[in-house]
Amino acid sequence: MNHRHMDIPPAQSSEILDLIGIGIGPFNLGLASLLQPVDTVKARFFDSKASFVWHDGLLLEDCHLQVPFMADLVTMVDPTSPFSFLNYLCVHGRIYQFYFYERFQIPRIEYNRYCRWVAGQLASLRFGMEVVEVVEQAGLFCVTTRDVESHALSYHLARNVVLGVGTTPTVPPGMASLLDGQDFVHSAHYRFARERLREKASITIVGNGQSAAECFLDLLRHQPQCGYELNWLTRSSGFFPMEYSKLGLEHFSPDYTDHFFRLPEATRRKILATQGNWYKGISLSTIAEIYDALYMRSVDGVDGQVVLQSRSELVHAERSGPGWSLSFRHVELDKAFQVRTDAVVLGSGYRHAFPPCMDRLAGAIEVDGDGRPLVRRDYTLQARFAGTGQIFVQNAEMHTHGISAPDLGLGAARNAAIVNQLTGTDRYPAATRTVFQTFGIAERWRTAAGIPTSNDRETDLT
Repeated sequence: MNHRHMDIPPAQSSEILDLIGIGIGPFNLGLASLLQPVDTVKARFFDSKASFVWHDGLLLEDCHLQVPFMADLVTMVDPTSPFSFLNYLCVHGRIYQFYFYERFQIPRIEYNRYCRWVAGQLASLRFGMEVVEVVEQAGLFCVTTRDVESHALSYHLARNVVLGVGTTPTVPPGMASLLDGQDFVHSAHYRFARERLREKASITIVGNGQSAAECFLDLLRHQPQCGYELNWLTRSSGFFPMEYSKLGLEHFSPDYTDHFFRLPEATRRKILATQGNWYKGISLSTIAEIYDALYMRSVDGVDGQVVLQSRSELVHAERSGPGWSLSFRHVELDKAFQVRTDAVVLGSGYRHAFPPCMDRLAGAIEVDGDGRPLVRRDYTLQARFAGTGQIFVQNAEMHTHGISAPDLGLGAARNAAIVNQLTGTDRYPAATRTVFQTFGIAERWRTAAGIPTSNDRETDLT
């Protein structure tokens, strides 16, 4: 049933919420957790999924988060919260096991279970409810939802909205129609197809980054038993690790967000173009596991039937008999070559896109030179709305706030800023001086150079 662009009837309840959340991923789940003890804010969050699940197509054994466990839903702003990961361990009687585990990064499967545990305690969450449209109505936001099972529509009024709808898998141009969930799949759905993939005589993974590496490692581990040929090709210049040095990690901090936000748009664009290795690379541990597995295959001179090849761009794919014919171009040699394979896994990444439910408000939202929505430092959209309410965004502001936008470690800080906005108080005080290094010009040289001090520039952040 499609009701788009129809007149919106009055909300079915006289209740006016302070906030409606669209999507329930880790970021909006964290916001709901921080709002739970705040009785002055009435909030409700909607998601079309039947229950919480996070990247379910990549919930593989032995895969870990790339951030420390403290990057849970709440700890970085409220370590005493009952919704912390450590409290989750205590409640489940596993705190000593985790203590002896002695790892900062936790299994992705466990992080998903932790989030499901939190979600089960929050009355503000509504699963199985798809948000299909958001419009303005009498200075408020009217949010239309549809029950996934009954298809019944309902209408809700709120003063503010927060978008937390996550990312969408991307595929090379012209290949979206080839995805079949069987033998031509995106890495986002790998777990659901891997049993069928293991039955193939040859499998080719295309793309770089953590998801592609994890799919390759999983297939590599099962190759001796299954006997398939395994290829991994990427357009990137190599199979390189993600930046993970201690001073490098300080770029995922509120201090760097402040610095990046103040920069001119053109400067931000140039900086982001050079920072792919900060968030798109492969974890050192995954690279080590891959290399170790390959090394052990070589000890006895066993032909592992494995090809790893970089600088190779996929330009075309088509069905060829029971399998696939892939056309590549080696970007350095400028030579074309063909790969015949029985199955394809695309590790081609994800993109951020505003959900279709926001179409009616698109004309009111201001955009930058690349057509991307402008986001203020407080995570609200720059927009022309009739009312006083705001639309907050979660993980859709990399172009304005920098590479920390998708990082789980900054989620709690962003949510704290949103809660403080909603309450008009410092319910969760912002952290100050969170890093050792200076990203701009140090205070001791500012005055002599005639540059405003950080205190003078506080107004730049709003």
